[in-house]
Amino acid sequence: MSPSNPAPNSATELAKERNRAAEERTLMAWIRTALALIGFGFGIDRIVAAIHQNLGDSVNPLRLTRVLGLSFVALGTFALMGAALDHNHQLQRIQRNDLVYRSRRSPALVVAYILTGLGAIAFIGILVSPLVN
Repeated sequence: MSPSNPAPNSATELAKERNRAAEERTLMAWIRTALALIGFGFGIDRIVAAIHQNLGDSVNPLRLTRVLGLSFVALGTFALMGAALDHNHQLQRIQRNDLVYRSRRSPALVVAYILTGLGAIAFIGILVSPLVN
């Protein structure tokens, strides 16, 4: 090997491979989370639609459920897109040996805050629903 192109350090290369594998596991966890959110959103919408169809106008379903279901689908979709972009960015950092810690907002924390908001909206909707009918 020439001095300008030294042989790769096997310890460094193995560490990079472990980091890449960890990034793959993280992406798979985000995919599972996103699919659960999307499935839950579809489930909310379909269950309420089926109840309304079977019981007719005798039950006035919460109008908020469609928006809530679509919100879960959107959150899952955006979380998956963000996770894929972050995964690609992290793989590029591993390849460049740019692995200096940088403080950043946790994507999981952002999703948790949004889910807290959606849960609060659903709670209030369920609480107020009997008063409106």
